[in-house]
Amino acid sequence: MKKSFDVLLLFILLLARLMLNKFAEAGLFEHFKNVISHPLVGGWLPRGAAEAFGPWYGDPIFLLLAAVSLLAFLVYVFVDLFQERWRERTTFRWKYGLLWIIILALVMLPTLKMTLLRHDNLPHSYSHDGGVIQTEIAIDYFLAGKSPYIEDYDDTPMAEWGFPEFRTALEHYPYLPATFVLSAPVQLTSNALLGWYDQRFTYLILFMIILLLAYAFTRGEPLATLGLTMILGLNPIMGLDVIFGQNDVFVLAWLVISAWFLYRKQWLWGSAFFGVAAASKPTAWFLAPFFLLLLLDNPAISLPAVFRKQNIITILRRALPALVVFLIFVLPFFLWSPDDFIDDVWRWAAGTAQVHYQIWGLGFANFVLATGALPDRFAYWPFWIPELIVGVPALILLAIKQLHANTLGNMFWHGAILLLAFAFFSRFLNENYLGFILALFALGYFLQIETADA
Repeated sequence: MKKSFDVLLLFILLLARLMLNKFAEAGLFEHFKNVISHPLVGGWLPRGAAEAFGPWYGDPIFLLLAAVSLLAFLVYVFVDLFQERWRERTTFRWKYGLLWIIILALVMLPTLKMTLLRHDNLPHSYSHDGGVIQTEIAIDYFLAGKSPYIEDYDDTPMAEWGFPEFRTALEHYPYLPATFVLSAPVQLTSNALLGWYDQRFTYLILFMIILLLAYAFTRGEPLATLGLTMILGLNPIMGLDVIFGQNDVFVLAWLVISAWFLYRKQWLWGSAFFGVAAASKPTAWFLAPFFLLLLLDNPAISLPAVFRKQNIITILRRALPALVVFLIFVLPFFLWSPDDFIDDVWRWAAGTAQVHYQIWGLGFANFVLATGALPDRFAYWPFWIPELIVGVPALILLAIKQLHANTLGNMFWHGAILLLAFAFFSRFLNENYLGFILALFALGYFLQIETADA
């Protein structure tokens, strides 16, 4: 009997999501009590059910959703087992529907659970500090006619989140303007309908758009659609980003929307949405060199040919919407106060601001700390040197590879490699960057398959 790779991949991702959700919720203060006392989250359980669950293995909602996800997987396995009896399209529809049930149980509903729990508890609870709390405050500043890069966050819920010694962002908003500008309409709508807002509402909308476009990209081709939807929907790290509200899904969504238009050779819209992504977070910038080459619409081109006058004109003309959109978002806030903008967006992360981000994460920086040459995590070290030493040759090599196979899939694949090479040698490599890179790799792999099949 032929074994199906999609079954194995789904089980790996499902287990990773289950365990990460479990461990992430385990350390939350008074979490079990908050769940069972909330009328919309756990308060609907029959009397005595909460006590029967007890607080030791997880809250009852987590456990029920875990059971739903495993039951859906079990049905998925049996659908796969007897797929020879059905038409391929029928099997795919069952699998795709069951996959959505699993994503709903392990990402979307847990996200809504966290938003409801936060709404009825402290404003700095059940959420990420920058992606939710600080961005919501930045939206308020923006709607009040203030610059989030000039204002501070000392008298806001941000000042209560995390450990005091690591609250370095109270004087800085490190994200680019599209994050709060484009979230503002969702906040206004939510406030009008519900009377309150959580930034994860925006992230959930964009998350669903990503998954729907994953289907559109792969044209419902079973293995490609299921594989891409699984990795994007059950990404072990980015799933937590959605649940707790880190903003990587925000920039990924604009990249995926841009890619959808580029895929259809609608250069104006593809370029414009790439500009939105670039104005959201610098992680999008690492795809820019390959995006520019893709605009030539030539599957294989030599380096000298790129610099021909007509090709340069084509790149500039098609890239102009991206530049215009980027400047529309960024330039007003930069001109408002250039020093504050640069201090927040660049110096804070680079470790050169008066109060700056710590050396942190999973990369090369740990070797620097291990030398004992620095007094603490807040000391300055010139990470820009290894970033340049590694990043420039990597960029050249990857650009050459892109020229040899100038496809949409390779734009994501090469962008993922370049970002990983740069981020590994940077001052910090937080796990959310790895989740974002995994999503880029998935898009690069499955869009490459689609391009080859087309």
